[in-house]
Amino acid sequence: MKKILLLSDTHSYIDEAILKYVKQADEVWHAGDIGDLKVTDTIKQLKPLRAVYGNIDDAKARVEFPENNRFMCEDVDVWITHIGGYPNRYDVRIREAIKKNPPKLFISGHSHILKVMPDKKLNLLHMNPGAVGKHGFQKVRTMLRFVIEGETIKDLEVIEFKK
Repeated sequence: MKKILLLSDTHSYIDEAILKYVKQADEVWHAGDIGDLKVTDTIKQLKPLRAVYGNIDDAKARVEFPENNRFMCEDVDVWITHIGGYPNRYDVRIREAIKKNPPKLFISGHSHILKVMPDKKLNLLHMNPGAVGKHGFQKVRTMLRFVIEGETIKDLEVIEFKK
């Protein structure tokens, strides 16, 4: 069993409120637009981190983190990318690959809009944790946490912060 904290679009922002949840997780996953690498360095001091770079991230982030991160967590095939789109509207960059070999859990960021939705055609779950940073149009900053146990994704919670 793994307790996962999923965040995205920090845009260089991290504080004690976010770190409280980092400390409660087994792993932290970041879906891009990290900003200053002090964010990921701080997280890595506390918990294992899996991350991808986003469109605002500089060359240092692009050296440290991949554009796509596909891995197994327990018995769940996970794919994280920053600009991924949504079921029936996947980004052109990944559209064919996701159709040919869909993961069980597909995660993207970028939109700053929290969404969790099934893709019934590809039999996967899509998650976008919204944005937890203070940069952007969102009125509420959000993250997700959930548990992966074997092949089951469960106990999904939305964590909200005022902007």
